[in-house]
Amino acid sequence: MSAGGATPAAIEVRGLRKSYGSTVVLDDVDLTVAAGTVTALLGPNGAGKTTTVHVLSTLLRPDGGSVRVAGYDVVRQQDAVRAAIGLTGQFAAVDGLLTGEENLLLMARLRHLGARRSRARVAELLEQFDLLDAARTPLATYSGGMKRRLDLAMTLVSTPDVIFLDEPTTGLDPRSRRTMWDIVRDLVADGTTVLLTTQHLEEADALAHRVAVLDGGRLVAEGTPEELKRLVPGGHVRLRFADAPALAAAAAVLDGSTRDDADLALTVPSDGGVRALRTLLDRLDTAGLEVDDLSIHTPDLDDVFFALTGRTDTKETTS
Repeated sequence: MSAGGATPAAIEVRGLRKSYGSTVVLDDVDLTVAAGTVTALLGPNGAGKTTTVHVLSTLLRPDGGSVRVAGYDVVRQQDAVRAAIGLTGQFAAVDGLLTGEENLLLMARLRHLGARRSRARVAELLEQFDLLDAARTPLATYSGGMKRRLDLAMTLVSTPDVIFLDEPTTGLDPRSRRTMWDIVRDLVADGTTVLLTTQHLEEADALAHRVAVLDGGRLVAEGTPEELKRLVPGGHVRLRFADAPALAAAAAVLDGSTRDDADLALTVPSDGGVRALRTLLDRLDTAGLEVDDLSIHTPDLDDVFFALTGRTDTKETTS
């Protein structure tokens, strides 16, 4: 914790700019990621997601602005940044000629852990990622999910403070994807900071404490998933009543509601917030009406993404 009691920032980006020739890829981007949290970076084709990750991980030099990761400047303190981070790309960066154990040992040696510490760390990771049974078998026998778990395990050999996951579940089946989600949650519970880019908006909703949306190289929205959903119209509360007279009376009280006589239900536009819900129920209570059942429907991140960018595709095909 910082002196003021607030969670310190693991990533601080101010005025980030990056161009390729006359093409502006990142235009004055500001982003703060608190330590020990997950932030999902969303955006349509060419929005600048992968470029942002490459700048933060020192693979690209920014054209302007300031960027600090784990407290280090990505331009002036590249070695310190690289020692503090892990990066997993869209495709598993593993050597298919080696076994899982050999891949991990190679990475441990590249990280200069020493022979004894390397073997101990590799054993820990094989157990953590449920790869013990396949540790000494060729990668040709591994499923896609196993290769992605191994790739993430290799990223964690040196226990980084900050991890960049660039579409980590690309090509995985739903079961393997959820296994990866559980692994990410465990990492964050242990204090690791994660910046995630993903094509799967469900993934961002499930994992992220905060979501940042890039479009055309600019940050167009940032907030918790729930905050972003409340930006989009279409939320409503559905109220079900015991009989037709109660339904009719409630419809008279709640202006703008839509009746469903067959289901004895009313649909009332609402952002789904606590204050709006309390006001709605107070109006019914004042009228002496009881609700038989209530459900809240809010827009999902797909709706948010479309509203903010005008597009439904999140896959980035260029840097």
